[in-house]
Amino acid sequence: MKVPLLDLVTQCAAIKPELVAAFGEVVDSARFILGPKVEELEKQICKYTGAACGIGVTSGTDALLVSLMALEVGAGDEVVTTPYTFFATAGVVHRLGAKPVFVDIDPATCNIDAGALAGAITKKTKAVIPVHLYGQCADMDAVLAAADGVPVVEDAAQSLGGIYKGKHAGTMGALGCYSFFPSKNLGGFGDGGMVVTNDKTLGDKVRKLRVHGSAPKYYHAMVGMNARLDALQAALLLVKLPHLDNWAAGRAKNADAYRAKFEAAGLSGKVTPPTDAGFGRHVYNQFVIRVPSADRDKLREHLKARDIGNEVYYPLALHMQECFGYLGYSEGDFPHSEAAARETIALPVYPELTDEMMDYVVGAIAEYFGK
Repeated sequence: MKVPLLDLVTQCAAIKPELVAAFGEVVDSARFILGPKVEELEKQICKYTGAACGIGVTSGTDALLVSLMALEVGAGDEVVTTPYTFFATAGVVHRLGAKPVFVDIDPATCNIDAGALAGAITKKTKAVIPVHLYGQCADMDAVLAAADGVPVVEDAAQSLGGIYKGKHAGTMGALGCYSFFPSKNLGGFGDGGMVVTNDKTLGDKVRKLRVHGSAPKYYHAMVGMNARLDALQAALLLVKLPHLDNWAAGRAKNADAYRAKFEAAGLSGKVTPPTDAGFGRHVYNQFVIRVPSADRDKLREHLKARDIGNEVYYPLALHMQECFGYLGYSEGDFPHSEAAARETIALPVYPELTDEMMDYVVGAIAEYFGK
């Protein structure tokens, strides 16, 4: 049996006629940049999440970048975030000349430790970026309390559709950032992203910044960037958006099935499934288990040899990355992030995954541990 980490072929095949029709509409319209399809996607994402404003941009990375630009983050400023996340979260801070300041993660959820957040905030702090990692919201009540008025930019790149105490991921801070990278739960056919906000002033500013700071065209009150979402991506995402909740439910069902199968296989103590903090809806963009660090890489090779897709998100915490050496952090500064980097493996969890495929995955893991 072959079990890929993600099966977009099967997903797309189920809605192929709608996708092809949407592609044809864009070709026939010859409206390829922004335009009505992007406006409709912005409207539908706002309707789905409850956000007041949505601004389609080129990627999740650029969503973070223009959000910080809208907050006027720059040289001499600090932005507090987690060292256990995709590089873009801290990379955009550096690009603006500001300093990333890291706070360790909660080892249970791998999200930022909100209890340690307040101690990292100084007079130089211009923003806080919690990451809703793997599809689960960070503890936003505690994050917002610790931020104490400092603008919070939610990195919800992996968590569109995630819920925290009745509120959608991305809608609780000053700005929220989504990614439509193909592997995301709502994935496009290339790069894409969106910024959402309930602050009209910030929304208008982001909308200008994505088109070189111009409004009207060719008149620039500020210096922005080219961060426009393509109409084709918007059209295809509009086809996929109505399926998002069903896909999330399928992922959650598979996550629960994995937990039961691990227990039945006697893998307790060897395999730790991801923790659901109980804040609301975890959308499982990734299903990330933890195993002893001495076994992690050998288990990955074992799975690979049996045609089981797997990945590590992320193998090196950001404070240990060479490019951030100037920040002065050392190994041991964020032990929970470092441990997660050594112990985690993402397994297939997409909604099209069958029970037999999950049995095969769990069986292979049990085989490795001699169960």
